[in-house]
Amino acid sequence: MREVAFIKQNKEKWLEFEQAIFGKAKKNPDDLASLYIQLVNDLSYAQTYYPKSKTVTYLNHLAAITYQKIYKTKREDTNRIVHYFKTEVPLIMYEYRRYVLYAFLLFFTFVGLGVLSSTKDDTFIRLILGDGYVNMTLENIKEGNPVAVYKSGSNWGSAIGITLNNLRVGAIMFTTGLLAGLGTFYCLFQNSVMLGAFQYMFYEQKVFWASVRGIWIHGAMEIFGMVIEAAAGFILGASILFPKTFSRLTSFKTGFRNSLKIWFSTIPFTIAAGMLEGFITRYSIDMPNWLSVFIILSTLSIISWYYLVYPFQVNRKLKKLSAAAL
Repeated sequence: MREVAFIKQNKEKWLEFEQAIFGKAKKNPDDLASLYIQLVNDLSYAQTYYPKSKTVTYLNHLAAITYQKIYKTKREDTNRIVHYFKTEVPLIMYEYRRYVLYAFLLFFTFVGLGVLSSTKDDTFIRLILGDGYVNMTLENIKEGNPVAVYKSGSNWGSAIGITLNNLRVGAIMFTTGLLAGLGTFYCLFQNSVMLGAFQYMFYEQKVFWASVRGIWIHGAMEIFGMVIEAAAGFILGASILFPKTFSRLTSFKTGFRNSLKIWFSTIPFTIAAGMLEGFITRYSIDMPNWLSVFIILSTLSIISWYYLVYPFQVNRKLKKLSAAAL
């Protein structure tokens, strides 16, 4: 069947899906499940015969949202929060996985620019980090504790202050996506370049490993979370710029809802990073290497699995359930 005929044959049914999801028409979970099975069937057909078509993109988007609608209203959901982290967020992450890729590519590019600029210009690090911070860090290095800055203040005071600041930065990273993604782009650029210059400063002073084993105890979750927040901002911006087959308002509503859920999912990791920075990082200089490395790899593995691996596992499970239903 030619694609034009396929679209004409199923157009009314797809419009019914849109009304059920975005419109005022209310459907119970069983009706939505029936519609979803038909939609997955059409998606499978389109993927087979029109793999590079916009029809596949449209149906895949519609299927993901329909699935969320079904499982959001299922009577047997025992815990909304558990369902949110266990199913909703991973499915959204899978749907928008390319934005996560874009965010990471930009992050590494900007960090590289920070490092390269620091190697080419002796004043760049001070320009980015400020004379006061650089002078304080150099003094700490001379005294044998490159990360002594993390010992300032009490444990709880530091943890709470750092956590609130990181939550603020994450919120800015996400909400500036409303500026067509340009605000998020700038925030990611600024923070990534700063990170590159910051780490190069320790490398230049020949205390790179001491900085890594201290800073990245909390930095693994903090920085990874920042990139995910940037991805959420890009999703928000793209929903405004690229509505696809939806109206711009409908696209924005969907993009805002989904990107908000992604941003909200980073909050537990941001809090965990703040607790690590307030209670653990300050003792890194006296910590054995194996323990520092274990904490860093553990925290990085947890957040990497949740955002990069688990979404594919949930999507694969969804496909198996759909195949069984068909």
